[in-house]
Amino acid sequence: MTDVYLEDLHTGLSFTTATYTVSADDVKAFARQFDPQPFHLDEVAAAETFFGGLAASGWHTAAITMRLLVSSEMRPAHGFLGAGVEQLAWPRPVRPGDALRVHWEILETRPSRSRPTQGLARVRMTTLNQNDAPVQTMIASMVVPRRGEA
Repeated sequence: MTDVYLEDLHTGLSFTTATYTVSADDVKAFARQFDPQPFHLDEVAAAETFFGGLAASGWHTAAITMRLLVSSEMRPAHGFLGAGVEQLAWPRPVRPGDALRVHWEILETRPSRSRPTQGLARVRMTTLNQNDAPVQTMIASMVVPRRGEA
């Protein structure tokens, strides 16, 4: 793992994580606990819904995205600390068997005006399936420590 500091980040820097394959059991287990709707829980019931089949909760997709980021080879020193989300969308459903990966790109960085030991990085994160189709898009701000200040 490489700890990344604000000084290591620049506009346009990008990284892609490893992949995670979603199973029907994963979809159902998450749904039972956090989003118990028919299209996340039961193939037969899901076939009669808007999705036309079993689909992962968008929040499950977000949780997988986070897991992939935290497990990646490049991560901010002290971890991924969110400062807010500007945009979050799920342009297509995640299905059992989908192999997801996250591509993230730095949009901008800036030192904090009030906390000299840290800064903010604005990041676009796109979660892609095995066909390179986006299943989640997000623009977020992260708190990143500054080198020598952390």
